[in-house]
Amino acid sequence: MIIDEVDKKDKDIESFFNLSREGYMFIKNRMDQYKTNIFETRLLGKKVICISGGEGAKIFYDQERFKKNNALPKRVQKTLFGMNAIQTMDGEEHLHRKKLFMALMTPFNGEQLAKLVSEDLEASIDKWKVNDEVILFQESKEILCRVACKWAGVPLIESDVKERAEDFSAMVDAFGAVGPRHWKGRIARNKAEEWIVGIIKDVRSYKLKVEEDSALYSMAFHKDLQGKELSDEMAAIELINVLRPIVAISTFITFTALALYKHPEYKDKLLKGGSDYLEMFIQEVRRYYPFTPFLGGIVKKDFNWSNYEFKEGMLVLLDVYGTNHDSRIWDKPYEFCPERFKEWEDNLFNFIPQGGGNPFKGHRCPGENITMEIMKAYLDFLVNKIEFETPDQDLTYSLVRMPTLPKSGFVIKNVRRKS
Repeated sequence: MIIDEVDKKDKDIESFFNLSREGYMFIKNRMDQYKTNIFETRLLGKKVICISGGEGAKIFYDQERFKKNNALPKRVQKTLFGMNAIQTMDGEEHLHRKKLFMALMTPFNGEQLAKLVSEDLEASIDKWKVNDEVILFQESKEILCRVACKWAGVPLIESDVKERAEDFSAMVDAFGAVGPRHWKGRIARNKAEEWIVGIIKDVRSYKLKVEEDSALYSMAFHKDLQGKELSDEMAAIELINVLRPIVAISTFITFTALALYKHPEYKDKLLKGGSDYLEMFIQEVRRYYPFTPFLGGIVKKDFNWSNYEFKEGMLVLLDVYGTNHDSRIWDKPYEFCPERFKEWEDNLFNFIPQGGGNPFKGHRCPGENITMEIMKAYLDFLVNKIEFETPDQDLTYSLVRMPTLPKSGFVIKNVRRKS
């Protein structure tokens, strides 16, 4: 069943404002209304095909049928990812660059980052104890920025931590934004790139010595398929694509705290269930709460799927939020239930909070393992290491705003070390 929203004259305006009004639910609402896994619409004057579900994700990540080049709007590249970065690449060039990232995002490095996060959190307790209140989102951005730079080998003095964390966060917040939020993200990216370019130059001129197994060294001396080192600017962009996503985990962490608050019935299970239950809980946080709304790809060659003719050059959007709340995949998808992951069989396409497919061969986020390890370290800290009170505050979040977050940033007070 193919749905074309309104007549051609009005649909550009209708769809754009529907997206603005509905945010994360824009695609999901229509899939549910029309009882389909695909529909056609127009956004900003272009025909767009929206798909959802596990089978839709499987098609979307078929590299014979889809490419990423030209799928990302320039406004997103100029804020979130950087111009012409790995997210825009295809084929052998993409696989070669992806190996660089995968070599950094190993289970060992995930454990190392989680250890550094735990150490920083432990050191924060004494500071938090004397504060009237602590905004978890704000504190987490700074902790993760400090830890990411330390792990990557990027020099960062303590007085600059807050500013650098805000810049990384502003790049993420600019996704899908117009007006001041977008321009704040562009300014933040320009500042960050200028900073990291200077560091790359210092490494390449041997003014700054770094460990050869660090992310900074790897980016500074990575060679492309032609055997040439990346330009200073591109090396900086890709290093930011290691640092920025780590800082962005602060969003997942804030939602983790919200889940603990909303579902106190799971606290005893978290205390007694060990690492396995911690993982089940954070997986459900990643499924249930909004992070990535949708992803874009360009059709490489004509093909037919679900009784629809996909034509070369078409823009296709994969509904990430809708797939993670698809009742064909998840029982009672709008209920928070960590136990659903107890016997869950890992699937590359049914559960896609950070993209789908094989991370070694496709565009699934290479840092997914790192995200989970850091989230587990935070959850363990909140449950087992400290006690705190959650004062009255606005914990609502909007599914219209992309990206979204509890409005208060999750405030805690009377923080104390667990005896």
